[in-house]
Amino acid sequence: MTMHLPRRFLPSTALLAAFEAAARTGSVTLAARELNLTQSAVSRQIKLLEEQLGIDLFSRERQTIRLTAAGDAYGREIRQALRQITAASFNLRANPKGGTLSLAILPTFGTRWLAPRLPRFLTLNPGITINLATRLTYFDFRTDVLDAAIHFGPPDWPGVEMALLRSERVVPACSAELKNQFGFHVPGDLKKAPLLSISTRPNAWDQWFSAQNIAGGSGQTMYFDQFATAAQAAMVGVGVALLPIFLIKDELTSGRLVRAFNRPMESSERYYLVWPRERSTHPPLIAFRDWLIEEAAADRSDDSDLLRSRQKP
Repeated sequence: MTMHLPRRFLPSTALLAAFEAAARTGSVTLAARELNLTQSAVSRQIKLLEEQLGIDLFSRERQTIRLTAAGDAYGREIRQALRQITAASFNLRANPKGGTLSLAILPTFGTRWLAPRLPRFLTLNPGITINLATRLTYFDFRTDVLDAAIHFGPPDWPGVEMALLRSERVVPACSAELKNQFGFHVPGDLKKAPLLSISTRPNAWDQWFSAQNIAGGSGQTMYFDQFATAAQAAMVGVGVALLPIFLIKDELTSGRLVRAFNRPMESSERYYLVWPRERSTHPPLIAFRDWLIEEAAADRSDDSDLLRSRQKP
């Protein structure tokens, strides 16, 4: 049974826009200028909204306004709601057939793996528009205007459906010059060099050393927020980075990066495409999901080719 909210809890967008502009700018004058209205019109709309809600949203002193505690909380929620309405309207205008997919991506996965493949998807699906936004961690689909996300981690994102894309193997990589400089002979020698870590995976080096039956800490460590930055630092000789093989194929092939040791470790977590259940029938999402699963399956075999490199351990 559909629940119908009382009219007082469904104010018009004109009233909400006037309130949001005044709340954000702290001024009826600036709000009126932004909305191309008179000051009296904005003041009247705010007053109508307060009367409709039965709550004072501003306290007024002479010619100034100040948000009440209730007004401040309400303003933050209304601002987000208006952003969602704006985004939905923009997407509809960009593609009147509703063929828009808004996708959250991990930065390095998005730029190095997904972006080069997107032209192929768009050629196969000419009516679909894709909007990309960067997200490093979990977020709430109920408040973020996104249809799906690329997620790396355990399959424990509440309230979503997900499709497994791929696993990953990581390998210690550095510049050839740095490898020659330190003369690595056994895996434990890596502790002599600066180690580069990703802030979202603070225990990766400890796990790698443990897999080599080497106890103790991982030595001098520098932290980066993205794999791309860590890979670039490794290429110029800053240190040794533990990097996913499938994201550094070009660098390994060209020699800009070399394996400090050919001792790959499979990460315990996986890459997934995740989406809220209510978007599961969205046609652009269905098309993208099916294509992405096929692309990931076709690409997984390449890791094995790289692992069979002639480079000595």
